[in-house]
Amino acid sequence: MLKRIVSAAILCGLPVVAPAQKIDMATLAPADSTWYKVMENMGAEWKKISKGGVNLVIHPGGVLGDEPECVRRLDHRSIQAAGLSGAGLGDIDPGVTCLQIPMMFDSYEELDYVRARITPKLEQRLLQKGYVVLTWSDVGWVQFFSTTPVRRLDDLRKLRLFTWAGDATEEELWRANGFRVVPLPATDIITQLKMHNLDAVPETALYAETTQLYSLTPYMCDVKWAPLVGATIISKDTWEKIPEPQRGPMLAAARKSGDALKEDIRTQGARAVAAMEAGQPGKKTLKLTVTHPDAAALAEWRKQTEATYPKMKEKMVPPDLFAEVQKLRDEYRSQHAAKTPERAAAASMGTQ
Repeated sequence: MLKRIVSAAILCGLPVVAPAQKIDMATLAPADSTWYKVMENMGAEWKKISKGGVNLVIHPGGVLGDEPECVRRLDHRSIQAAGLSGAGLGDIDPGVTCLQIPMMFDSYEELDYVRARITPKLEQRLLQKGYVVLTWSDVGWVQFFSTTPVRRLDDLRKLRLFTWAGDATEEELWRANGFRVVPLPATDIITQLKMHNLDAVPETALYAETTQLYSLTPYMCDVKWAPLVGATIISKDTWEKIPEPQRGPMLAAARKSGDALKEDIRTQGARAVAAMEAGQPGKKTLKLTVTHPDAAALAEWRKQTEATYPKMKEKMVPPDLFAEVQKLRDEYRSQHAAKTPERAAAASMGTQ
């Protein structure tokens, strides 16, 4: 039928307008969240650049499943793009996990220094798996939200802790270190908390506020466990169907959208903690209590976590990338004499 219409248009001397290329993008990011706005802005710019030739359709809030399911859909080409956290990206290539090593980084400055130097390798690895990175992003610092206060790792070991379903290696590492993990799809977290089948969730503050996770886990441990990074990606074959002259401007628009909101996401992380601590007017139960481990407890967190690094290098993070991240981080620290309060306290206790 389409061929007949096109043929008729040609015979009648009418201009032929090619149908817009539809690109379905899935994400766990809730609609109207800061992360969603990055993708929305990118889609709007793409439409301008392509003069309506590319139509990005975003499916937010996990409506197409959690991140492992999104990766499966990408592999089967039922979607063509996705906004994923490092957890989902790690399902495509474990190299991305090198940016999320627990307690490797103390600050965004350290992360930025390392990421700027290592992402070309990560992008090449993802390209070899069939995906083009459009833009990198931050999700925030992972911290532990729980139903009871957590100050030490031993407090966390007593609780039923969420971990991503399908990651047998991570589950094994948690269990080997004495934790009671509950593997689940991320889309089931709220339900399982309501059913009292879960006690603790490693999550970012902004996501906890956006989804009101903190109403079910009213305690947050003030330990920067790891930065959760993210990226928007598109399948290579879909990307290459876009006319080549448009790809450069579209990639630049994607990067610009991500960079424009990077600082906003970081600022909102701190704002979200303050807002959750303040609570909502008229709702006394909807309030977050932040626990602050003392220097001795923090040094123990670091000591126990770093003791697992050999197994992480063996099973979770490619050893060469692990070593390079550690080298770059130390390089940054050697160039910047000022230390974060956390590291200064740890150093004073002889753990560095």
